[in-house]
Amino acid sequence: MGGQDVFELNVQEVTKMTRTWKIAGINFDHMHMGDLLRMVSEHPNAEIVSVSDEQPDRMRGVMHALGIPSSRGFGDYRQCLEETEPDIVILCPATAHHGKWVERVAPFGVHVFVEKPFAGSLPEADRMIAAMKATGKQMVINWPLRWYPSHVTAKRLVDEGQIGEVIEVHYYDGNRGPLRHIMDKIEVPESDPAVKNQAWWYQKDAGGGSMQDYLGYGVTLGTWFLNGKAPIEVTSTVDAPKGLEVDEHSITVCRYETGLSKYETRWGAFTDPWKMQPQPKCGFVLVGTCGTISSYDYENTVLMQTREDERGIVVQVDQLEFPNRNPIEYFLDRLDKDLPAEGPLSPAIARIGQQIVDTARASASQKRTLPLIP
Repeated sequence: MGGQDVFELNVQEVTKMTRTWKIAGINFDHMHMGDLLRMVSEHPNAEIVSVSDEQPDRMRGVMHALGIPSSRGFGDYRQCLEETEPDIVILCPATAHHGKWVERVAPFGVHVFVEKPFAGSLPEADRMIAAMKATGKQMVINWPLRWYPSHVTAKRLVDEGQIGEVIEVHYYDGNRGPLRHIMDKIEVPESDPAVKNQAWWYQKDAGGGSMQDYLGYGVTLGTWFLNGKAPIEVTSTVDAPKGLEVDEHSITVCRYETGLSKYETRWGAFTDPWKMQPQPKCGFVLVGTCGTISSYDYENTVLMQTREDERGIVVQVDQLEFPNRNPIEYFLDRLDKDLPAEGPLSPAIARIGQQIVDTARASASQKRTLPLIP
């Protein structure tokens, strides 16, 4: 299929949408809000009707970058929702405040898009599910790794049965640290320890730490690769950096009926994977009953071993096409078709991930293996 054919196909897909979706971005704790609003601004059937943050200064850079007029910026989320009446709210609060913010906006009858991770705890995640169930609207949890072509390709190969049943997931991911970049992954200088402790990322009560930031990615996508399987028990350990109250490095081992899987998170990787893969590489290695797949973040190929070719087959990653190139396209398409979100974005799969994260956190604290929290 040539480029012109792809363009025409995409235009046809766009025209299938029956409405323009009005979207508001509320709470700018997480720098991903700017990236998500950029996706909204580039979607032909979406409009940014408002943005809101209790600290308006935090919105100004994004508003300027995306040309959002000052009249659409609000310091009070209630005024934002009442005056602009969005269909969808994007939430990017600190991890431990996800439940509070979903409960605040759900009564306004909006669909809710929550940037990862799911929540600060499993009870909080269940509060979010209950708040949305009462409205009949959809809630999705976005995991940016879900949209990397390498991991999409790996999932396709798994679903095709190319490596048999997945029995092990090996995951390593992270970056140089959450204070080393802002919107669009623009680099900023390294912060000194005093600045770190002022940021919510490094505050325990706010849900900070590399485990809270990155383990949800690994175990939620891991659950996706494992077709919904949950582990029996979890063992986890974290580092204890001097002068910090949260971890910057965690290792979690999950025991499934099929065996062991390992999930490792790291703030302080040697390089950021979107610029240059560190060692260990960031991404996944999947082991199946009759093959393996290595799928690394941002790479253009995956490597698949099979019984027929144990030396490995280099597979070019799939080209993602509208409406499955990013989470905004995907969510609007599902809403337009009146279909629930699937995979890592679905609360059902993300809840299993949250079970693992909560159990891992308890395991690290108690320094022992624990059964999966129900």
